Amino acid sequence: MSPDLTHTLTISASGMDAQTIRLRVIAENLANQDSTGASPGADPYRRKTVTFANHLDTVRVKAVGQDKGQLPTRYDPSNPAASAQGYVKLPNVNSFTEMMDMREAQRSYNANLAVMQATRGMLTRTIELLK
Repeated sequence: MSPDLTHTLTISASGMDAQTIRLRVIAENLANQDSTGASPGADPYRRKTVTFANHLDTVRVKAVGQDKGQLPTRYDPSNPAASAQGYVKLPNVNSFTEMMDMREAQRSYNANLAVMQATRGMLTRTIELLK
């Protein structure tokens, strides 16, 4: 196999791996968008974020961190996580933002898959010509 085509496959595969991790993090955020703290005044689930890094022409996940943005509150004195004033801290997960991130990750994943399929087609045609 040509070194250039092998390199192309490696780049596409690393992009797919990175987007898979990103999709898992988005799914975790959506699953926990209603998770409050367990005790009065406790912090709820914090949205996770993914940071990418370029490494030798391939993309890798540099870190999965937490969004340090402000936590919204809601007045709900009957909730076990309510403060003495009756307010509950809510996760800083916005389902609209998560869905937009999910669409972007899906498109990036599909673009890398298309490159892999095109590369595979080129390799197949090359092999057929050599027969």
